[in-house]
Amino acid sequence: MKSDRLLSILLLLQTRGLVPAGELAQRLEVSVRTVYRDVEALSAAGVPVYAERGRHGGIALLPGFRTDVTGLTADESRALFVLAARGAHSALGLDRALGSALRKVMAALPAPHRTAAEQTSRRVIVDPERWSRAERPAVDLDVLNTAVFADRRLRLGYRHSGTTEARTYTVDPYGLVVKAGVWYLVADHRGVPGLYRADRVRDATLTDAPVRRREGVELGDVWESLRRKVELRPADFEVTARVRVSRLDMFLRLQAAQLTGGEPVVEASGEWARVALVFTELLAVRALLAFGENVEVLSPPEARDVLAGAAAAVMELYGGSRQAPG
Repeated sequence: MKSDRLLSILLLLQTRGLVPAGELAQRLEVSVRTVYRDVEALSAAGVPVYAERGRHGGIALLPGFRTDVTGLTADESRALFVLAARGAHSALGLDRALGSALRKVMAALPAPHRTAAEQTSRRVIVDPERWSRAERPAVDLDVLNTAVFADRRLRLGYRHSGTTEARTYTVDPYGLVVKAGVWYLVADHRGVPGLYRADRVRDATLTDAPVRRREGVELGDVWESLRRKVELRPADFEVTARVRVSRLDMFLRLQAAQLTGGEPVVEASGEWARVALVFTELLAVRALLAFGENVEVLSPPEARDVLAGAAAAVMELYGGSRQAPG
């Protein structure tokens, strides 16, 4: 609706100052010509808005002009209260600030929207933590957070997965990302982007040097590139297995990262269902032993050999009679 678009332009200008017409058009998904028509409509309504021509021009409000308007719809009001997800604000020390901000928003909401917003905070909980996860060590984000917002380089002592010793890196941070309850620092090391799990940072020191980010690159761009690299990494081999239908839901939940897509195919007997999985290394299939007799790997043969060898080792450990210690 045009009224929503006019309000969006007004709020963007209040927040950003001078904004190029092309950027406004892109954000609002309209043409630049439409943006200029909207600017004329705002001016006709008494809003002191003007356009600066030229290479560094754009749309702006006269200095000092502010309007106390939220313009929130009912759904927008509810969406703000869903933002109060557990964990993220606590880790950043913003729990009290979030509560205070939401109370202020509640007071500013139009009266008809307040009940729906309040109900949302009581009826919807967003919990980013996965089921059955191991207890994670406490994470101190203070120095990482300071570096991100102060635009300073960081010196990290960082322990990679599978190693015991920390290595030292000087990195240029783009920002912080929390995914499934795990915090990551997104940063360049010598111009190469990388992900650094906050719970593997052994020490972090803020340097006096300003950050050196690649020109025109934002956190969202780097995160998308790194995320796709992790999710689309080639699998070494595919595995076909069958799972007892009585355990299928649990299996699908716990092995979600290995599933290749597509619905499980239930066999004619109705007792078993076939699934396709991918693993990045052969020995990783040993994780399927946790399901005991409820999962059988059908192919490839080398995966069956790995499981048979692991099962035989377990039988040797527990199968024979052993003298009790002492």
